[in-house]
Amino acid sequence: MISSAIIWRPIETIAEPMSQPRVESEYAQVLSPQIPSDINFCGKNVNLDRNDMYERFDRELTTLIYGHGSTMLMLKRANKYFPIIAPILKANGVPADVIYLACAESSLNPRAYSPAKAAGFWQFLASTAKQYGLEVNDEIDERYNLEKATAAACRYLKKALQKYGDWPTVMASYNAGMGRISGELEKQISDNSFDLYLNDETSRYVFRIMAIKTILENPSAYGYKLSPNQLYRNTDCKIVEVSGPVEDWAIWAQNHGISYAQLKEENPWIRSRSLTNKAGKTYQVKVPKNESLYRSKQPKTVYNSAWVN
Repeated sequence: MISSAIIWRPIETIAEPMSQPRVESEYAQVLSPQIPSDINFCGKNVNLDRNDMYERFDRELTTLIYGHGSTMLMLKRANKYFPIIAPILKANGVPADVIYLACAESSLNPRAYSPAKAAGFWQFLASTAKQYGLEVNDEIDERYNLEKATAAACRYLKKALQKYGDWPTVMASYNAGMGRISGELEKQISDNSFDLYLNDETSRYVFRIMAIKTILENPSAYGYKLSPNQLYRNTDCKIVEVSGPVEDWAIWAQNHGISYAQLKEENPWIRSRSLTNKAGKTYQVKVPKNESLYRSKQPKTVYNSAWVN
């Protein structure tokens, strides 16, 4: 039975917001970055007008800008490692912007090692590294050899480019694997990774690379201030070829006028205290020159003038 009683309710009104006096904040301003309408990436114009494209780029740019410590270290390291990586990319016909993929993978940390057991600047898994020509065992791990790992990364990326014909999709495959990206392209009836619904890590990945490029091309625009003396520098080394066994790398280092720590710093691919080298393979070992070990004696080389102000 429906009651005939009338239930009375007050009429709700929307109150006008009360104006508050402006109070000077004791905190530093936190500014949201301006997002460009598009960005040139690997020779392709990437339009950021679409809502999801804008928000994904904004998320990565904002995270990097306010992750001060890691972004500042990456910028300092870039001065040391970009001069090594960039010529290898060019020699292999890979776009210069791919250098920012290495930044996204490892923050240019030469000792980078992930929970998934990926290692080095380019974060190769052992199985993939071997597939693309790197030696990985208990004594030698060429994932930590910057020159060789960069060349191997170029081989992977160029193979993926033959499959996809699109550099952003190639980079997505570097994160998720070609099998995963190819499968999702087919299932979701798409021809590029920007239109794919993927796990959070891969969905963010290419946008993170583009955001790194945006900051490193003009760090002062995002509040980063460095002098030439604060950037990291390469150590000038001579190359010593080793074609036989090494009983003790510490003794080998001492015989070449350096410490074991200095040997490992320049050659992180040496993973054991000794080298059996039964195959008689020739390894090129970097031995730092004494005068290059001290910042006061090194030239204050700046790879990109936009990095200092």
